[in-house]
Amino acid sequence: MKCDSVCPRTRDGNADMQTQLFENLGLNDSLTAGINDLGFTTPTPIQTQVIPHILEGKRDLVGLAQTGTGKTAAFGLPLVQQVNLQTPHIQALVLSPTRELCLQIARDIKSFARHIKGFKALAIYGGASMETQVAGLKRSPQIVVATPGRLLDLMRRGKVDLSSLDSLVLDEADEMLNMGFAEDLTAILAGTPSDKRTYLFSATMPREVAAIAAGYLTDPNEITSGPRNSGAENVHHVYYTVAASNRYQALKRIVDMSPEIYGIVFCRTRQETREVADKLALDGYNADALHGDLSQAQRDHVMDRFRKKNLALVVATDIAARGLDVTDLTHIINYNLPDELQSYTHRSGRTGRAGKSGTSIVIINRKETHKIRMIEKLTGKQFEARPVPDGKAVCAQKLAHFIHRIQNAEAIDPGMEPFMEPIVRELTAMDKEDLIRRLISLEFKRVLEDYRRAPDLNAREKPDPRNKTNKPSFSAMPMTRFRINVGRRHEISPPAVIGMVNDLSGKRDIQIGRIEIKQSFSIFEIDRSFEHLILKSFHNARFSGTPLMIEVAPAAPPASRTIRNIRSNGSRQHRKGPALGAGIGSRTC
Repeated sequence: MKCDSVCPRTRDGNADMQTQLFENLGLNDSLTAGINDLGFTTPTPIQTQVIPHILEGKRDLVGLAQTGTGKTAAFGLPLVQQVNLQTPHIQALVLSPTRELCLQIARDIKSFARHIKGFKALAIYGGASMETQVAGLKRSPQIVVATPGRLLDLMRRGKVDLSSLDSLVLDEADEMLNMGFAEDLTAILAGTPSDKRTYLFSATMPREVAAIAAGYLTDPNEITSGPRNSGAENVHHVYYTVAASNRYQALKRIVDMSPEIYGIVFCRTRQETREVADKLALDGYNADALHGDLSQAQRDHVMDRFRKKNLALVVATDIAARGLDVTDLTHIINYNLPDELQSYTHRSGRTGRAGKSGTSIVIINRKETHKIRMIEKLTGKQFEARPVPDGKAVCAQKLAHFIHRIQNAEAIDPGMEPFMEPIVRELTAMDKEDLIRRLISLEFKRVLEDYRRAPDLNAREKPDPRNKTNKPSFSAMPMTRFRINVGRRHEISPPAVIGMVNDLSGKRDIQIGRIEIKQSFSIFEIDRSFEHLILKSFHNARFSGTPLMIEVAPAAPPASRTIRNIRSNGSRQHRKGPALGAGIGSRTC
């Protein structure tokens, strides 16, 4: 049972225009006073829909909305209002994936309740003193905000009692599952009362999140802020195609074309993160790395510098950046695409917040063009293909920005006046044009040297698969061969293989290549970018009662390939027996 079939839905367009002020959403005077103190007057679409729903308290909820749309206030305000200050037990629990998000939610909830005497909220997270958190629990907070790992540890030690819980919020549920918290969530939810209200919030709705919703929510209502998996509306999506060896040089040019850049560069691995950040720093860019090998103190130092804009760029892995909550980023740069393409939505959603525009950039090689099409289909957003700028264009942009800074510079500080007379005396004798040339030469020596003989970095793309008059050569697509332990004697057929991939992966756009049906086993090829998903999806699955075993098979000898798109629903009728049974498992990031 997926949420698609059980959740009545409400979208932005259905929000009642008469409830566009916080005062009209049913919040009490103490909370509206706190909101006004914070400078907020008009609720966001997700707040307009969620706040009355939670205040009513009759049904569970699945809320699909991007980070930065106001989810914390959407669930935090009504939870605070529902608190009974005379009851000395935990009444509401909020689970979040990271320490930083946990602390941010707790701070926000406390700020909402600033006019409510006797209200207490507590943050529980790893990397901090357990004794201090246990002491905080003894002071009977009404709301606890926690990361799953530390909370479960305290539960097993008998330090946390959730038996009287009224409300549970799962914030960024897809991220918690991506970080491998599935088993922890299951254990935590098992220790809560069955009659509580549960509110699940997620930016995307993959199969695992739908399974959590089906298993632990009762007749939930679904509220969607924007189309599913769509990403932020104010983000412009751009990609550049280069040879893999030119990826870093392309990154430099992209950054140099945006002198006021303030953003995150996403890499796949810790090693790559360190290498890219070190190169940027050596080349004179204001950048630092954020990855899992840093101590908590080092991580906090980098994040604090970035929030204060003492750093223009942070180079990070997906996991390391999850707690980095900054609202006014101008750019997100995907140095490499994530292994799970749905994670692109989380990355790009970090810019274009609070009504501001942003740009999400992807640097790809020619073999990855099809991934851009997959993301377009997933998000409903179109990408703009741009050429990597040449050296002349970069220099012109940098010079134009320098001139703009001079023209818009503030008046000279009075403290400079004593020094101005000798400066003017020395420079007045110089020719105006010569003075400008010398000034430009001093300011742009590095840039001019870098780009004087800059090569063309652009790589020709493979043909666009959407252009039917210019069909792509799928033989160049990287494929992974899989071997499964069912063959002709199990009455399996190529359409049945397609049906299994379709059902178990939960996707309709995976490209499948050659299928070979042998007597006792079968071989099939899948777009390599889905290798991890296929291995995970087939785990614990069955075909006609036979437990499936899947493994990566050796590469086939070169041969022409036939590529099938597994979109066809008709293929399912050829499958013998249900190919189901894949449960929720922890993911390793």
